Formats: sequence, structure tokens, C-alpha cells
Amino acid sequence: MLDRITASLPSLAPAEQRVARLVLADPRAFASRPVRELAELAHVSKPTVVRFCRSMGYDGLADFKLKLAGSVSEGVPFIHRSVDADDKTGDVMVKVVDNSVAAFLAYRNAASTTALEAASSAIVATWQAGKRIEFYGVGNSGIVAQDGQHKFFRLGVTSLATSDGHMQVMSATMLGAGDCAIVISNSGRTRDLMDATDIAKRNGATTIAITASGSPLARAANIHLAADHPEGYDRYSPMVSRLLHLLILDVLATSVALRIGEPLQPVLQQMKDNLHAKRYT
Repeated sequence: MLDRITASLPSLAPAEQRVARLVLADPRAFASRPVRELAELAHVSKPTVVRFCRSMGYDGLADFKLKLAGSVSEGVPFIHRSVDADDKTGDVMVKVVDNSVAAFLAYRNAASTTALEAASSAIVATWQAGKRIEFYGVGNSGIVAQDGQHKFFRLGVTSLATSDGHMQVMSATMLGAGDCAIVISNSGRTRDLMDATDIAKRNGATTIAITASGSPLARAANIHLAADHPEGYDRYSPMVSRLLHLLILDVLATSVALRIGEPLQPVLQQMKDNLHAKRYT
């Protein structure tokens, strides 16, 4: 949660930056102080404190303080450790597993339910209108985009995934009001993905970015689902980021499935029955 606030600092308004710095200076104290005192310490108005919390993706000050207190007091019982060239196989195994667990627990503590609800509502509205959802990603994120397409077409949402920059621009050009584009990126700075996001948004589609806080892509999309982790993307293959993106898609798909509800059951059962012949008994 504190990492996300730090990453988002440059994109906040000056008054909200003062609130952010107050949080970073003493998270425990911030979580326990009343809004009047917080406003005085940050030299801002009380509505600015609440606005900062909402800018970070929370319902308001109470929701923000609850998540902050949980994050600070509970912490994460695993820490991120980089894999080194002289690591033995056992060291690599422990580090890779611990890094993934740390990222998952950190996401659980800091995730914005407001953003997830907004994204789920947009996708359900797309399903109700008979429109389509498109997944864009390149490199490792392109594989995640394919996984997203696989998850959502089974829910009856017309879905397409592409990892080619030219195809993404052409597909985004064909989107319109009621459609959704889910754009997945580790860095949030890939030019092709930014171009596709801008085109889709300009055409009236809802754009949902799964990417790092404070990145250009996070700022460009209509809805930002923060995927923050300590793993760099300049060494080896991004492992934690891919797993974190897949986890966020799992949460989103489950939320959408629950919202669609009863109409899904016969379709999923028929799909299961039709696949039965594909397996050895």
C-alpha cells in the first residue's frame, strides 16, 4: 500500500501530495488520527484528505485507514529477494515461491475494492449489451491477455486477445460505446499499448488497465487495477508480475461470474458435458 502511494506521488495534485507524504512519514499515526487533525498537519482542507483517499482507489477516509492499519500492523510475512547468479536450486525455489506469496499478500492488503467493483460493473454491462471485451498485452503480458480471453469467453462475454501492436490499434479502432478493453502491462509504459488505449477510450469504450501505479497507462485508462510489486523488469523473466496479473484477472472473472449469476449455470453445465467425451474415463 505504501509502495503504491509512493509510486502515485507524481500524478497527485499538490495538496494531495502533502497528504500522501503525511501517510508515508508515519502510517500508524495517520491511521489513528481524526480527519480534522490530519487536515491541519498536512495544511489542507478536510475534503482534500478524503479526496486523496479516493484518488488512491478507496471508498473514503474510513476505508483507507482500515486498509492502512491492517497493512501496517499485519505486514507481509515474506519479503522479496532477488535471484542471484550463484544461487543454488534450493535457493531459487525458495525465493521464487516467497516472492510470489509476498506479492499476493501485499495485493490482498492494498487492493482497491472500488476499482474492482467498477471494472466488474463495466464488464457485466458489456455482457448485458451484447458487446465485446478485448485484451491487449505484449510479451509476457500477451500470454496473460490470452488467459483473460479464455476466462471471460466461458462467461458468455464475446472476447478477443491480441499481442500484436498493429492488430491492437486496428481492434481498438473498431471498439465503441459499451465495449471494454483490458490492457495489461508490467511497466505501464509500452507505446503500442498506450496507443491502443487512447484509441479505444476516444471511441467511447471503457478502458481497464492492469498495471503499475503512477505509470502513463494507469493514468490513461478509465479504470486502474493496481499491480504493484518490487520485481524489476530488466532482469531475467518477469515472474511475479505475470502471476499477479493472472491473480487480478481471476478475482475479476470470479466477481463478474457472481454478478451474472443464474444464467451462467446451464451454459457452464452444457460446456462441461460437451467436454466429457474429450477425456479418458
